[in-house]
Amino acid sequence: MKSRLKPSSSIALKILVSFVLLVVMFALAVMLGAKNVSLADIWSAISNPHATGGDISVIRELRLPREVGGVLVGSALAVAGAIMQGLTRNPLADPGLLGVTAGANAALAAAFAFFPAASYFGTMVACFIGAAFSVMLVFGVTALRRRNLSPLRMVLAGSAVSALLAAVADAISLHYKIAKNVSMWTAGGLIGTTWGQIAMIAPVIVICLIASVLLSRQLTILSMNEETAVGLGLRTTQVRFALYALITLLAGAAVALVGNLAFIGLMIPHLVRVFAGTQYRTVLPLSAIAGGTFMVFADTLGRMINVPYETPVASIVAILGLPFFLFIVRKGVRSFS
Repeated sequence: MKSRLKPSSSIALKILVSFVLLVVMFALAVMLGAKNVSLADIWSAISNPHATGGDISVIRELRLPREVGGVLVGSALAVAGAIMQGLTRNPLADPGLLGVTAGANAALAAAFAFFPAASYFGTMVACFIGAAFSVMLVFGVTALRRRNLSPLRMVLAGSAVSALLAAVADAISLHYKIAKNVSMWTAGGLIGTTWGQIAMIAPVIVICLIASVLLSRQLTILSMNEETAVGLGLRTTQVRFALYALITLLAGAAVALVGNLAFIGLMIPHLVRVFAGTQYRTVLPLSAIAGGTFMVFADTLGRMINVPYETPVASIVAILGLPFFLFIVRKGVRSFS
């Protein structure tokens, strides 16, 4: 008789295997570059704070914060996308459909135009404000005629708001002649990521990831249908508000660090569901790990394609994500629903 793993043991095994893959990819990302370094140097840079030397400095001050930032951003976007798909019951949803990334980009352009001397913390706050403003605008448009926050109406409102805010960002960039600065920020990806930036952004992302997992049961119920959620006694309005707030914070933090990256929030949850099913207590932690792994892989690929020059990570993500998006449009929507 074949032995079967208990559901909890199966979930733990999947998370463990995914985490091991993340660690391996992270180590490779730190090792590889314009100049390759050894595992011994990586371990010395991490374990011995007094170690010095050329390679140690490169690892500690350039590559480690860059790849840690990649893990955080990939996890944030993947989990935000998974939550968005569950809330809207739309397999093609990602944070961009709620206007979050467009709002953060518009606020980023405004910060560059009106507060050119703003610190990174000020820029990050501006991105959060822009993302929150976008979400409130979508809520307002959705409930304009009826107090009914239906998923379909929210997606339509989000698309309209995203187009509006993208136009606002372009107008500000052109009028104040800062298009180059905005483009460099949004296309630069993880280049120049510092420990100071990580220290500001990591608490927001980590707390939101933990809160997302704690709300995974409620998200699973909401992803079924509204009648089931109400019948089970779920406070749908409060839960939706909390989950949309998490999407706003996660996407806003990601945009503040690397700009707008399409497809991660769409693609990673789909890949995870192949192995994890539809229970969000499994989908969310696996999406966080898989998103971090994919982001580190894309950044490493961007650094290695044309050494010593770098290919923008946004381009790498788009190239990898577009075929998957077309595959979902053709076959994935039916399998998701």
